[in-house]
Amino acid sequence: MEGKGFTEEQEALVVKSWNEMKRNSQELGLKFFKKILEIAPAAQQLFSFLKDSTVPLGENPKLKPHAMAVFVMTCESAVQLRKAGKVTVRESNLKRLGATHFKAGVTAEHFEVTKLALLETIKEAVPEMWSPAMKNAWEEAHDQLAEAIKSEMKPSD
Repeated sequence: MEGKGFTEEQEALVVKSWNEMKRNSQELGLKFFKKILEIAPAAQQLFSFLKDSTVPLGENPKLKPHAMAVFVMTCESAVQLRKAGKVTVRESNLKRLGATHFKAGVTAEHFEVTKLALLETIKEAVPEMWSPAMKNAWEEAHDQLAEAIKSEMKPSD
């Protein structure tokens, strides 16, 4: 699963928008997660720290750091995609991500939800930069990361 199909132009668009979003990554991470749960409310059951939680999402102490970590990892991976020629999440992390997603019962459809939520979050974060080309660049970056995680989605030994 190589980083081809991710062009120099796409890389430039991703880098430019990420540089703009970086300083708000906590707030944007939370927004990204709220969108995931708006699109797919049932997804709440997939997160151990949300499953039986009665507190509002924004007040959940575990959600903010988790949401930010996921958002930052997704964006940093996108930024590195062309330079590295592949998804640059460390292999051990990728295996862990795959195993965690597998155990939680995540399916291919769930990645479509995260893609939609990611694109909407970025569009709202950098409306003056948003364009069809930027949308395509982020879609490509998301899909390559999703593929890398899906390829590791199997029971852990």
